[in-house]
Amino acid sequence: MTALLGLATRLGLARLLLITGTRADVGDLAGFIDAGFAGGVDMVQLRDPDADEAALLAALKVMREIGYRYQGLVSVYDSGSLAEKFQSDLLHLSERGEKASIARTHLHQWGLIGRSCHSTEQIDAAIADPDVNYLTVGPVYGGLPMGDAGLALVRHAAKAAPTSSAESKPWFAVGGITASNLDEVLDAGARRIAVSRAITDADDPEAAAMALKDRLRHVWNEDPAMQNLTLRMFQN
Repeated sequence: MTALLGLATRLGLARLLLITGTRADVGDLAGFIDAGFAGGVDMVQLRDPDADEAALLAALKVMREIGYRYQGLVSVYDSGSLAEKFQSDLLHLSERGEKASIARTHLHQWGLIGRSCHSTEQIDAAIADPDVNYLTVGPVYGGLPMGDAGLALVRHAAKAAPTSSAESKPWFAVGGITASNLDEVLDAGARRIAVSRAITDADDPEAAAMALKDRLRHVWNEDPAMQNLTLRMFQN
């Protein structure tokens, strides 16, 4: 369990979520994660269907050790047993994952639960579920739905859980988001994003993360409502 306090506050202030595998093929996980956090990543989710539990646990420990220095969050994906062994602060459930109330039994009392949402119905259900603390919405691009349909999901989430409200659950737009299409996603109402290849495939992961984070920071700073949210989160 992370020794730092204020998990919910740190989640509420998070803007950039990085989804990555163990990077066993290149063997640079520690350097990559450090570059991501240095570039402004707030939260890392480990997702690697090809890795066994031992490899995942080892990778998570590396992520947590590095993330601690940046007050970054580390999330387990869709495995309550792994989250329990890791003593994870966050467990992110797939759209078909177990009930959040059951998944919560694998976490410590301050642990947070996320849920992947791919439809308006799933978004509404996650918002209504008292055991879900945050959600991801998409895929915006490169999947079904995609393009206009994916942006429609973002607009629905922005209406159902206004990003500037401290009472709203934090949500991250996800799926094919890059520096080149980020403005379109922000225009649809997102203020937090989750990315993978935009950083994992970059020649300079730190610079790629910094470019995304700078744009997100600019939008937050230019919006009085988001500035007020930041103040309220720190007060909490």
